[in-house]
Amino acid sequence: MDLKSNEPFWLLKNGLMASYPSLKSNEECDVLIVGGGITGSLIAHQMIEDGYDTVLIDKRELCNGSTSATTSMLQYEIDIPLYELTKKIGEKGAVLSYKACSDAIDLIEKLTMLTKSKVGFKRKESLYFASKKKDVEWLKKEYETRKSVGFEVKWLDAQQVLEKFGFENTFGGILSTQGASIDAFQFAHELFIRNEKKGLKIFDKTEMVNVEYHKGFNLVTTGSGFKIKTKKIIFCIGYESKNLLKENFVNLKSTYAIVSEIDKDKLKNISNTLVWNTDDPYLYMRTTDDGRLLIGGGDEDFYDAEKRDSILDKKEKQIIKALQKIKPDDHFYPDFAWAGTFGETKDGLPYIGEHKKFRNSYFVLGFGGNGITFSVTGMEMTSLFMKNKKHPLSRYFKFGR
Repeated sequence: MDLKSNEPFWLLKNGLMASYPSLKSNEECDVLIVGGGITGSLIAHQMIEDGYDTVLIDKRELCNGSTSATTSMLQYEIDIPLYELTKKIGEKGAVLSYKACSDAIDLIEKLTMLTKSKVGFKRKESLYFASKKKDVEWLKKEYETRKSVGFEVKWLDAQQVLEKFGFENTFGGILSTQGASIDAFQFAHELFIRNEKKGLKIFDKTEMVNVEYHKGFNLVTTGSGFKIKTKKIIFCIGYESKNLLKENFVNLKSTYAIVSEIDKDKLKNISNTLVWNTDDPYLYMRTTDDGRLLIGGGDEDFYDAEKRDSILDKKEKQIIKALQKIKPDDHFYPDFAWAGTFGETKDGLPYIGEHKKFRNSYFVLGFGGNGITFSVTGMEMTSLFMKNKKHPLSRYFKFGR
């Protein structure tokens, strides 16, 4: 499955950061990680920290799937509002899920400090504004719900949004203190480089084509015919899990993003803010560390990569039109545009844990707008799973829930 089209901004900005060999011999390890994107990099980091002999494979070059197409907005907010998620899974699970995403942002910051990272991690506030008058009632309910469970939030009316951010035609919104942005493509590569030095074995352009499940170990055959004997497999394959798991557990969506030319002066009032709205599909935006505006949206059901890519120009115009609604006096000068594919679950939550049809295996599948923060939570969860321990979120993130 083709996860991206054209050349995403992050791929062009960073270029070829590292090169890895394909598998050319049989291997044996404690843990085999399948998938070399941001999720795989985080899980590999955890496994190396925990002392496991770890191998990672990817059928592409590393980070050339959905990681290169992400907008890398780090938010604690899940695609399903907290008050709605509470109705679906109960207050305990909903609050735990939101707080796990909040804690994940803090952990990412610690990891960037640990690696002395140059990935442009930046703490930001988050504005979630009502794009229609009818949305105000439920958005205020969401504000009260978040506030009641301890999140630092403030309600801004339309005039305050205009004065602070220069956005017109809004009807107020929630301003949260917790949020951040990052270059996830570069961050993943930095983690791979660091952990390869600590013993992680990485093989790209190496596809898993078959798995034999045995008592206490699995035997993986790759496209080149070489085999990997491993005690555990951790699948970090994101939306391509749809090809592996036959049940209807996730809907695939096409999403579109554009990034402007550099203009730091024009972006001063939102340079420290993540922005999204209540439209369905919602518009979202952030600035980059080199002074560009990155905007995403236009989501629709994914059918195939060719159809998705064929309407990129149309979607670019659609996104710019949505921006002009709130910034009518600004002219947006696009520099890059691309499309990607993501997964959407009914409750907005990831799938992290075991699957009954895959022995000696775990899945870490971060779906929706919180894929990166969910993957950070997956680090803690898989670390416990490997020790035969449970995690409080296991029941909410499991298959068959």
